[in-house]
Amino acid sequence: MDTIFALATAQGRAGVAVIRISGPSAFDVTHQLVGDIPPPRLASLRKVRDADGTVMDEALVLAFSGPASFTGEDVVELHLHGSPAINRAVLHRLSALDARLAEPGEFTRRALENDKMDLLQVEALGDLISAETEAQRRQAMRGYDGAFTARIDGWRMDLIRAAALIEATIDFADEDVPVDVSPEVSQLLQGVQQGIQADLSGFAAAERVRIGFEVAIVGPPNAGKSTLLNALARRDAAITSQHAGTTRDVIEVQMDLGGVAVTLLDTAGLRDTDDEVEAEGVARAMSRAQAADIRVFLAEQSEPLPLSPLPDDIVLAPKADLRTDGAPSISGTTGEGVQNLVERLSATLSDRASGAGLATQERHRVALQSAIEDLSAAMEKVEKGPDLYDIAAEDIRTATRVLAILIGRVDVEHLLDEVFSSFCLGK
Repeated sequence: MDTIFALATAQGRAGVAVIRISGPSAFDVTHQLVGDIPPPRLASLRKVRDADGTVMDEALVLAFSGPASFTGEDVVELHLHGSPAINRAVLHRLSALDARLAEPGEFTRRALENDKMDLLQVEALGDLISAETEAQRRQAMRGYDGAFTARIDGWRMDLIRAAALIEATIDFADEDVPVDVSPEVSQLLQGVQQGIQADLSGFAAAERVRIGFEVAIVGPPNAGKSTLLNALARRDAAITSQHAGTTRDVIEVQMDLGGVAVTLLDTAGLRDTDDEVEAEGVARAMSRAQAADIRVFLAEQSEPLPLSPLPDDIVLAPKADLRTDGAPSISGTTGEGVQNLVERLSATLSDRASGAGLATQERHRVALQSAIEDLSAAMEKVEKGPDLYDIAAEDIRTATRVLAILIGRVDVEHLLDEVFSSFCLGK
């Protein structure tokens, strides 16, 4: 493989910048920059020199001998002063040596190819880098630590055992092997199927933790929806006015609510209108409100709600600062009831997040669903007796292969470009 390099920290001025070098010539390239390289895993200061010997910077140099490195290859990290000028100079010098600029995610891709990580861990690492809330961080770390891989490996071992029992019956019918293996095979298949189904049941929550829950503020025009959104966001995210129908489109504000990523939706006031633009806004509001995870209704108690509230939805009367009837209400203007709303939303969403499974990506869901279908087909054939054991064994092998693909052990080349497209150059 080529020797690659890239800036592993963010662009721009900072206290420290890290340039990573990986590949068969990593040590030779670094030697041309800093001279004597410190022993592996023992960091030491070195002067980084240009081709003419000019000192570009003084860096902390840290070397890792493969395979005991992130990529599984020889790796060197240069911890430089975080000046954009220094970064440019060192990167330019590296490009003139026996190395090339890394592609997005190429360091991690090499870790995958060198069996330092599996595909599930790679995806989790991408989520970990992108995590903005505590719930996202915890969920990503579960995948990065290999919890999902370990679970799938357990399922695969059970399926391999089930297939072996069936194939032994087929191939060695006259030998000293169990005649009726169907009870154990059925038990193994059922156990795997139940485990997969349990993870699938937590997929919706896991996906929402990863991309964020949606909370829609719904109600008639001039009910204070935009004012409430601004109060929750603590900034003027939406235009407010005394004139009804000011909000024509769905306004989105992303925030961290109790460690959970949430997108607040300010929707157009729901009413019948002849205004073509406002009517489109109302249609969009209805569509997004129906798809949201939670709806906060702002409406008078005497007003019919535009949608039937679900168990976790919240119904409040608007403009609590002007009310005297004692109805459950809220005011974005004065903040009355806002903290209580935040606590209710946070508790509900945290409870949903706690039910998240280990499958977090649509690719995971599709693969697990496919495995369940293969196992259902295998169980039906096992129940019908030995005449269909050969077909049942093929169904089990198919399910096993699907799980292997999920981990990234076979037939995943077509997935890799998509997986690594969101990674930065230094990762």
